[in-house]
Amino acid sequence: MAIYTLPELPYDYAALEPVINPQIIELHHDKHHAAYVKGANDTLEQLEEARDKEVWGSINGLKKNLAFHLSGHILHSIYWHNMTGPKEGGGGEPLAADGVGELADAIAASFGTFAKFKAQLTKASATTQGSGWGVLAYEPVSGRLIVEQVYDHQGNVGQGTVPILVFDAWEHAFYLQYKNQKVDFIEAMWQVVNWQDVAARYAQAKDRTPLIAP
Repeated sequence: MAIYTLPELPYDYAALEPVINPQIIELHHDKHHAAYVKGANDTLEQLEEARDKEVWGSINGLKKNLAFHLSGHILHSIYWHNMTGPKEGGGGEPLAADGVGELADAIAASFGTFAKFKAQLTKASATTQGSGWGVLAYEPVSGRLIVEQVYDHQGNVGQGTVPILVFDAWEHAFYLQYKNQKVDFIEAMWQVVNWQDVAARYAQAKDRTPLIAP
């Protein structure tokens, strides 16, 4: 049976300074993300055992665990590639001159302006209840972009939406550097957004066949 593996970072630990310091990147990737990978694989093994023994008393807890760990793995895998260092062109906003005009047009069509979109995603990320994420996602029925909140790796997401930009608002993503100032961390995150990656994810999501006719 295929298992999940921890992806390598697309840059070194210091690549996102001064927005995110190397210690956070190392702990976040090597410890926290790795734990989600292990948790997903362990849960799959337990589900296999339940199938073999036809013992289903723990099915609810196992399915919740799988959702939690698998969501953590997938969102983090997107998160690393959604960022690039300021010296490598991270931050700013998507512009046609940079080859991401289709994404820029979609943001304008869905939110009015980039500034309005930025304000909404910032607020969604900063106000997640407890731990969670702010997410820009492609909604395949209408073909529009929407902002979602993911709390505890579950909830507040539309079925079938495809995340293309994620802001990690869990404390392990920022506390060593920003302490309890989550809003400051989210504001700083805009300096390292890799719009080339976001645009590629948008194009890929848009080219998929819609789940149902609008």
